Amino acid sequence: MTQGTTIAWDDTVLPFQLDNVDMRGRVARLDGVLEGILKQHDYPPQVEALVAEMALLTALIGQTIKLRWKLSLQVQSKGAVRMIATDYYGPEKEGEPARIRAYASYDADRLTDAAPFEQVGEGYFAIMIDQGQGMTPYQGITPLAGGSLSACAESYFAQSEQLPTRFSLSFGKSSGPGEPEHWRAGGIMLQHMPKASPLAASGEGSGDVLKAADLVEGDDAENWNRINILLGTVEDLELIGPSVPPTDLLLRLFHEEQPRVYDAQAVRFGCTCSEDRVRQSLSIYSARDIEKMTTDEGRVTADCQFCGAHYDLDPESVGFEAKV
Repeated sequence: MTQGTTIAWDDTVLPFQLDNVDMRGRVARLDGVLEGILKQHDYPPQVEALVAEMALLTALIGQTIKLRWKLSLQVQSKGAVRMIATDYYGPEKEGEPARIRAYASYDADRLTDAAPFEQVGEGYFAIMIDQGQGMTPYQGITPLAGGSLSACAESYFAQSEQLPTRFSLSFGKSSGPGEPEHWRAGGIMLQHMPKASPLAASGEGSGDVLKAADLVEGDDAENWNRINILLGTVEDLELIGPSVPPTDLLLRLFHEEQPRVYDAQAVRFGCTCSEDRVRQSLSIYSARDIEKMTTDEGRVTADCQFCGAHYDLDPESVGFEAKV
C-alpha cells in the first residue's frame, strides 16, 4: 500500500452493502479530523479516549444524513465526564466534505484511573438530527449502559430504530518513521435491515433495553450471528494501520457475502462559530444585561468550546440596544 493510498483513505467514510445478506455498513478512517478536534483542548487521557470514540461514532452514523443536515450526538451524565457533544454537518454540495466537531466537559478532580467509560455515570446517550429551517428536529435517547459509548449507540438503534447494529472501533495515538505521534481512529458499522421482530414490534418483553439480537430471528438471526463472528476477527491494525485499505478489509471479512462499496465521503474538522453568530446570540439582551456580562477590562468576551476561538467585542456594539 503506497503513501498516496494511505492519505486517500484517511478522513473518509466508505459505505457498503453485503449483497448476499440484508445488511449494510460503513468503514471510517479518521486522522487529521481527530487530531484537529483533540488539539484544541488539553484533555486527560480518559477524556481524550471518550471524545475519540464519540467522534468516530459520529462519522459512521452521520454519513447517512442528507446534504446540509446536521447530526448531533450527546452524552449527559452525572459522572466525572459530565457531557460529550459532537456535531456532523452534511456536505453543502455533492462531492464536498462533511465536517465534524466535538468537545467534552468534565470535573478533573473526579477522574479516576479506571477505564474511560467508567468516567461517565448515570445518564443518557442522545442522537439528534436537524433537517433545516422549518423542519422539526428529531431526537432519540437511550440510557448510558453496556460498557462503552459504541454499546450505547447499538442500544439506541435497537430501541429507537429497530435496526440491529454493531460497531467495531479502534482508536489511539500512533506514530510512524519520521512522523510525530498523532491520533488515529478507524471503525466499522454494520446494520441488519429487516423489520422488527413481532416481540419488539408489539411492545412485549421484559422491559429491558433492546439489543440487536432481540430484533432478528430465523435465517436473519443466523446470518446476523455469522456476520458478527466474522466482524469479531478484525484486528486493530486493520482498522487504523496504514497497510490495509478498507476495500481489502471488507473482502477479507465478508468475501462470501459479496461486499459492494459506494463512493467514499470525505470528512474534515470544522466549526460553524463566527463573530456574527456570537453577535446574533447576544442580540436578545438589553444594554443592562450586556453590562452584567462586561469584563473588568470593559469588553464582552466569548469562547467557542468546540474549536477554542476567542471573541472580544465592544459592549456598545452588541445587544438589541447596540449603538454601533
